Amino acid sequence: MFQPSQHDVRRFFCEAASRQREGLPLDPMQAQAATWIVEHPVYAQELADLDAALAAVYDVEEGRTNPFLHLSMHLSIGEQVAIDQPTGIRQAVQLLAAQRGSLHAAHHEVMECLGRMIWESQRSGRPPDGAAYLEAVRQRATRR
Repeated sequence: MFQPSQHDVRRFFCEAASRQREGLPLDPMQAQAATWIVEHPVYAQELADLDAALAAVYDVEEGRTNPFLHLSMHLSIGEQVAIDQPTGIRQAVQLLAAQRGSLHAAHHEVMECLGRMIWESQRSGRPPDGAAYLEAVRQRATRR
């Protein structure tokens, strides 16, 4: 399994942003990333400076959102939906997007569920609970 380093991830997103800005061809993964990069213009400056991106530290205490983590979560959720893993996530995300009127807004809510599942897994030392994650997304999708 491919396990990119923090720097690999940051280089990937900076390169995708650069190629997208310059109108250069994108490979399929860069094209997916570019879709989410465009949705987050607030990250443009951080994605435009590779050296600064590689050196940046995003501490929760400082209140800074890590754009690379955020964009990576969009890609992860997109992949989950594409392969419907955990089974049912595609339907839940589609319903949530319909409820919120935006796939982007739905992804942000799913991120909260995904982040909680990861946090609980790390805290407990147990594997991630895909069923609980899916249920959390479903609950959001059926809440009015």
